[in-house]
Amino acid sequence: MRKEAIHHRPTDNFAYAYDGETIHLRLRTKKEDVDRVELLHGDPYEWQDGAWQFQTMPMRKTGSDELFDYWFAEVKPPYRRLRYGFMLHSGEERLVYTEKGFYVEAPIDDTAYYFCFPFVHRGDVFEAPDWVKDTVWYQIFPERFANGNPAISPEGARPWGSEDPTPTSFFGGDLQGIIDHLDYLVDLGVTGIYLTPIFRAPSNHKYDTADYFEIDPHFGDKETLKTLVQRCHEKGIRVMLDAVFNHCGYGFAPFQDVLKNGESSTYKDWFHIREFPLQTEPRPNYDTFAFVPQMPKLNTAHPEVKRYLLDVATYWIREFDIDGWRLDVANEIDHEFWREFRRVVKAQKPDIYILGEIWHDAMPWLRGDQFDAVMNYPFTDGALRFFAKEEIGARQFADRMVHVLHSYPNNVNEAAFNLLGSHDTPRILTVCGGDVRKAKLLFLFQLTFTGSPCIYYGDEIGMTGGNDPECRKCMVWDPEQQNNELHQHVKQLIALRKQYRALRRGEITFLHANDETNSLIYEKIDGNETVLVIMNRSDEKADIPIPLDVRGKWLVNLLTGERFAAEAETLCAVLPPYGFVLYAVERW
Repeated sequence: MRKEAIHHRPTDNFAYAYDGETIHLRLRTKKEDVDRVELLHGDPYEWQDGAWQFQTMPMRKTGSDELFDYWFAEVKPPYRRLRYGFMLHSGEERLVYTEKGFYVEAPIDDTAYYFCFPFVHRGDVFEAPDWVKDTVWYQIFPERFANGNPAISPEGARPWGSEDPTPTSFFGGDLQGIIDHLDYLVDLGVTGIYLTPIFRAPSNHKYDTADYFEIDPHFGDKETLKTLVQRCHEKGIRVMLDAVFNHCGYGFAPFQDVLKNGESSTYKDWFHIREFPLQTEPRPNYDTFAFVPQMPKLNTAHPEVKRYLLDVATYWIREFDIDGWRLDVANEIDHEFWREFRRVVKAQKPDIYILGEIWHDAMPWLRGDQFDAVMNYPFTDGALRFFAKEEIGARQFADRMVHVLHSYPNNVNEAAFNLLGSHDTPRILTVCGGDVRKAKLLFLFQLTFTGSPCIYYGDEIGMTGGNDPECRKCMVWDPEQQNNELHQHVKQLIALRKQYRALRRGEITFLHANDETNSLIYEKIDGNETVLVIMNRSDEKADIPIPLDVRGKWLVNLLTGERFAAEAETLCAVLPPYGFVLYAVERW
């Protein structure tokens, strides 16, 4: 066995409390190097005749990526504490792996050899709001969704959809426009909306906040927001707002005071200023978002700044009953601020959803003391590279998804925010080269994967556009200009996701991934409910063998309702180019 590839650590994604009494344990081994693994486990204080007493249980292989296999076990220690190790088998070879290294036999003279999970404390368990696991999100860029009140449109606003947007153009989208189209979202099946910033700011995107306590007047007023949230709640839709706490806008009153009064400003320590007077060229001499002078970075470690921003966070929950905060540039703010943020907003509303914008490995923010989820861009990248760009094959894609899932605890994955596109990325149909068949496969994978999916406004009707500002076009409301085939596809998938718990919450297992044909099969299992998803991501017809014994069971085609009994020993799914099928597997 390749010892150097065997890895475990008693924390994070390798050892964690799934709930108040259950511990999840994972082990990593070299791919195809180990035949089976047993978990050795016991209470650290269970001794008999000078020997530590332990039990064994088989571990289950839960997937493989390009380099490693992953093994899993679930334990419910009666006294909520655990010492444990691993017994690995490869042919005739056997090794016991502990915190102190490798042994031929399991040491029983001292529990200090073994990995330690000291105690399962309820307060240490990662807990995201349960409702998020069943939510289908819809991201709205308010300036471009719908103009419901032309009287408050900015001066010089262009006629709706009359031209492509520029970084500085306005079209008059507002909160009333969202209210006017809530029935469209209900019909689609949306149960959560995420709004990019709505607070007073000079830009069309509003990530340069001038006043965190006021709605931008071009979007409406506080009464309009109250109406929007109330109507959404009446229709079963949650509302998440965007918090830009890493930086403010140039017009933010405290920053203007620093510009005016320099070193004598009472707000000078609210920012990261290297020298006075402030200058913007050639680069600002104060910290900013990127090097944008109009977005000075806030000093979130300063007590007054922290108090101000936490007041903002609780105000919009308390007064408007919002259901979530999406946190912009979350990784550039100190962890202590986010810990305090979680404490105050959860005290205000315990089941509020805290979502961080982090594009990379986010384990430090997902230990239960900061965020409920992050925007799952590793998922996005893998899905786009396989389905849209065809840069990787089916095996590499499955490996990447397994790696993503094993990078975090299961309870983190269940609340992950899975997106295909956003206001920061090209439209998915554009990435697909205009091929609707590829876009349909993308939506199929997104809406059957573990986590909470989010659709960027207009992607479901085939809107196109490259990077910002092209991805921020006005929503197309003329049915004649919408792709009805894609719209109906997304609508059907959301309905199936609601109908089958396995599609929302089931454990995913990749059963087949063939690089030659680029065919893919995975199953989602939740209790007695099993759904098979079969895809052909190629431009040729494919006969795809189903690697599952389905004799004595019914297969129900979830897209057509066709139901048949599986009697043959082997079955094949015959799919057209870029075709797919979903089967519910039911016992006779």
